[in-house]
Amino acid sequence: MAVESSYEPHDMKFRHLGPTGLKVSLFSLGGWLTYGGTQKGDIVKECLQAAWDNGINFFDTAEAYAGGQSEIEMGRALKELAWPRDEYVLSTKIFFGTGRKEPNTRGLSWKHIVEGLKSSLERLQTPYVDIVLAHRPDAATPMKEVVEGFTQAIRNLNLAYYWGTSEWSAVQITEATQIAERYNLIAPIAEQPQYNAFHRERFEVEYAPLYDQFKYGTTIWSPLASGLLTGKYNDGVPEDSRFATNKQFFSDTVKQLETPEGKAKIEKVRKLTKIAEKLGGNATQLALAWAAKNPNVSTVILGATKVEQIHDNCKAVTLMDKLTPDIMEEIEGILDNKPKPTPTYGRSR
Repeated sequence: MAVESSYEPHDMKFRHLGPTGLKVSLFSLGGWLTYGGTQKGDIVKECLQAAWDNGINFFDTAEAYAGGQSEIEMGRALKELAWPRDEYVLSTKIFFGTGRKEPNTRGLSWKHIVEGLKSSLERLQTPYVDIVLAHRPDAATPMKEVVEGFTQAIRNLNLAYYWGTSEWSAVQITEATQIAERYNLIAPIAEQPQYNAFHRERFEVEYAPLYDQFKYGTTIWSPLASGLLTGKYNDGVPEDSRFATNKQFFSDTVKQLETPEGKAKIEKVRKLTKIAEKLGGNATQLALAWAAKNPNVSTVILGATKVEQIHDNCKAVTLMDKLTPDIMEEIEGILDNKPKPTPTYGRSR
């Protein structure tokens, strides 16, 4: 039976996710601190549809987001939208659990990898996710067990096609990959790290060998530094902003805005805004385009509470082509925070 396609890429760009043949949209949509938390019901479906209408094919959530409610809300929206399942890519993350007290309902034991993922799939109302990510490394579980757990979830149980990591160190990712190679298990293919113009060191320096050795992919989060790079906090904290709707989570961040370092960042955002306007965009689009310009970024995860935000953010795709080497150099002059690469002592290839 033929399946009618409902997907149109529009102006979206695509990249392979790490060493795989899987292609993901350069911009994607995630549910952290939004869907199932501050946003529930029809607005979730409307945001997913807006993303789809802009060519986004990759959607991300986690068992921990809103104690499982993010998966429930996004799963319900996806079911109601009824897109062909082979036309979108879905990821979730396992580690933190959903807040229950029983010790095996969190971490990366073989038990929680399998049972936690099965619970996620029930909430998402889907038989599988395309990618399952280890939301953090687990110091209490042997790495071989972690790799075996994800291998079983993929190879034997068909609960996912790929697995990856989130906020793991380069050493831990390398260890997992080497164990997979040694024991004929399945290696991770992508990391989900924080990356933006104010947070660069780990992505650009520590992970650099991973891109070369393993073609490791990345699904980056917080590309706008939780909104700081949009300019919305230049004159205080707006009532409907993320800092205001998640006060406890961002309390330290808000306090930091009043420090000399915080004020210096805001001044940089003001200067970046002028560049964005010169290019025919805004500060948000410039920050997203800057992150996406890095060839080691597979996809930039957007976080949005309004349909209008998604439409506006996706215009960053067309802004990317305007980021010439001269413009990128001008941006670097404002940021003044480019990490120094690991020294090679004249021995680089």
